[in-house]
Amino acid sequence: MPTVTVFASDGSWIESDAVTQCHQVAALDGMLHVAGMPDLHPGKGAPIGAAMTSTVLYPHLVGSDIGCGIAVFPFPLKKAVPERLAARFPDLDAPIDPEWAGLAEDEVPAGHLEGLGTVGRGNHFAELARVKEVLDAGHAARLGLAAGDLVLIVHSGSRGLGERILREHTEVHGAGPAADPPGYLARHDAAVAWGSLNRRLIAARVADALGAAPAEPIVDQCHNLVEVRDGAYLHRKGAAPGDGRDVLVAGTRGTLSYLVAAHAGAEAGHSVAHGAGRKMSRSDALVRNRAKHTVEQLRRPPTGSVVVCGDRQLLFEEAPGAYKRIEQVIADLVAHGLATPVASTVPVVTYKTADKGRR
Repeated sequence: MPTVTVFASDGSWIESDAVTQCHQVAALDGMLHVAGMPDLHPGKGAPIGAAMTSTVLYPHLVGSDIGCGIAVFPFPLKKAVPERLAARFPDLDAPIDPEWAGLAEDEVPAGHLEGLGTVGRGNHFAELARVKEVLDAGHAARLGLAAGDLVLIVHSGSRGLGERILREHTEVHGAGPAADPPGYLARHDAAVAWGSLNRRLIAARVADALGAAPAEPIVDQCHNLVEVRDGAYLHRKGAAPGDGRDVLVAGTRGTLSYLVAAHAGAEAGHSVAHGAGRKMSRSDALVRNRAKHTVEQLRRPPTGSVVVCGDRQLLFEEAPGAYKRIEQVIADLVAHGLATPVASTVPVVTYKTADKGRR
């Protein structure tokens, strides 16, 4: 019989609909185990914040944003004045020419040029952040991090490529399994590689605009993917690989984020949380936050940072209050022995979408 385990505590905000979705997924043919992370919340057809192991490959359990992940780049700047840096951020909604990055078209996975070097919408972002506190000195030193250091955090995926892959599957098979698992996996792997390349290109664009030296990421983990493990398919939707990896668990635009050393075992699907996880739907967040906050309040969080976002609706949908408490998510990971906190980061400038009218 397939099993379901949710790695949360009594103090965690876990919607019953999300747990119901976990059990619905567990009832699919070939399902072995579903692990819900402490950021678990309902998604379209499958829970978000879950690792799902099966003998059958189900593309809809990965979703449309194949390859979505979070990368962390060292970002050496002498001065970090939020307003000044926000005004210099590049337009990360406008695609780049591959030649700018020294790429030939055949070097771009799947030859997919659409959206190259862009962040995307929804919960995606590029954030210049400062290391607030080192929580594990030895591990932080191995990563080259110290309190006060600046880093660039990039959360983005495969843009239209992953969406196209899922759409072409669902048009024929709906939410059913992949008819040709090797064929799906080949396209999936290209989307994962595209997402990783895209995060590097975004970082290079920001470094170029802000006058910092480009750097390789110290963390880059994808949280929407499937891998073949121990003869089964391990689907992750909003869950980061937790088998000895370093993972940035994202908070919100007005809270801390946490870099953790993950050490999750099989019961947790070798996975950890990827972020704070929504506690409000986008429609609820829009209504509630419009009544509670002004646009300027959301553009200038209490952290003293600046949010670059030209879409007012997105500001309300992505307000910090729409998400769970990141401290509780991290506490649950620690309590269940899934991760060790290494450092916390606090936002300086968060880019959501271009705010051309304010420049």
